[in-house]
Amino acid sequence: MTPPAVGPAGDIRPPAPAAPASGPVPPAILTALARTRPLPAATTALGAALHARRMLLLKSLLVRVDTARGTLPAATRRRFEDDWALLERAERTDAPAVRAVLDYPTTGAWLATALAAPDGPDFREALAGLGAVAAAAALRAGCRFTTTRPLPAGTLPLPGIGLLRSARGRVRLSVRAGAVRVTDGAGQTLLLPGSAPAGPGTRWTADGALAWSALHTLPGGTAVLDDVDPHRVPAGGIGPAALPAAERPHSDPAAWAARWRDAHALLAATHPARAAETSALVRAVVPLAPPAATGPPLSATVRTAPGAVLAQLPADRRELAELLVHETHHTKLAVLDEMVPLWRPGGSLHRVGWRRDPRPVPGVLQGAYAHLALLDLWWRARTGPAWVWRRRAAERFETCREQVAEALSLLADSDELTPYGREFVRHMGYHHAYLGVAVRPPG
Repeated sequence: MTPPAVGPAGDIRPPAPAAPASGPVPPAILTALARTRPLPAATTALGAALHARRMLLLKSLLVRVDTARGTLPAATRRRFEDDWALLERAERTDAPAVRAVLDYPTTGAWLATALAAPDGPDFREALAGLGAVAAAAALRAGCRFTTTRPLPAGTLPLPGIGLLRSARGRVRLSVRAGAVRVTDGAGQTLLLPGSAPAGPGTRWTADGALAWSALHTLPGGTAVLDDVDPHRVPAGGIGPAALPAAERPHSDPAAWAARWRDAHALLAATHPARAAETSALVRAVVPLAPPAATGPPLSATVRTAPGAVLAQLPADRRELAELLVHETHHTKLAVLDEMVPLWRPGGSLHRVGWRRDPRPVPGVLQGAYAHLALLDLWWRARTGPAWVWRRRAAERFETCREQVAEALSLLADSDELTPYGREFVRHMGYHHAYLGVAVRPPG
């Protein structure tokens, strides 16, 4: 292969593309994503693709309900139709507000659960989630509405907003003049200010039978600390230890807020575009239960809920900055693979430097991509303003660069990548090579 040339803007100029020049992802966007470049146009494309995917899943749910109409109880059909009508009314009132709810990570997790549920009670129970989504959308849009919701599990999650709890199994939401009145089955009432009740803290009725827990907004942006939504962590937990979510009040929102503020300040000082990308793509942080033993914090991104960073609280701002960049690139790759398939089914397993267990090709690509972004971050941090980070960044850069090189070599030789996947890996390789020879940061 002809050695790539370093261009005036600091990027490596590759030969002509090997993949088709046209398709669902413009070549310039695919190239920017492969090189982990925090390009605003790429972020916009990912957001559009995520929303298109959510709309497709909603349509799939509507089709399934229509197909099962003869077997669904009449009350279930009426409730679904009423919820759908409320969602449509909210969309006509304020489409961007409704899009924010539909694209919220736990909405994707609920949709995946509903579509995978077997026919019968499980599917009927999952359908009730549309009412929560519709109510959250209507609140965000500022609609005037009244709805009564059964709460079999005693809770009503409003994606991206908060969680209602009722010990009496049913609540009535009435929204008038910008205020939300919640009434339970015993007539107890809770008043919440604002068209989209938010802000830290919990409100109770006098006897504690009815409660509202609002999400905490993290400093300096729109991301929230989601420690209440029942769909925020898969049923089987996270990682080999099957870690559950940290439950309020043990999620430590004050510590997360302080760490988040400091990590974003560090990212902004090291690579402003990377900080902006993280702010745009991370919608929620989901605290995980503390580890049973010492070690680096565990973090994860769930494929059905991109935009949510599931993590244990990192020890310091450097760890959180690195964790956010790592998980943001899992989100980017998860959304991109919905736009264009990057791999085809296969059974091969490979060893990589950052894992003890052998990984399939998609896992190798996910890990190599996230670590390539970290290489870019550490490359900048070696000469950045945070002197405490410089030594650590230099050490991590040298170790990780060899690991990523080995993974890229495995991927280049794999027959499980699609043409787009091969092109993607090829551009990853160009950026990896650049980071080994460049004397100043790329754009």
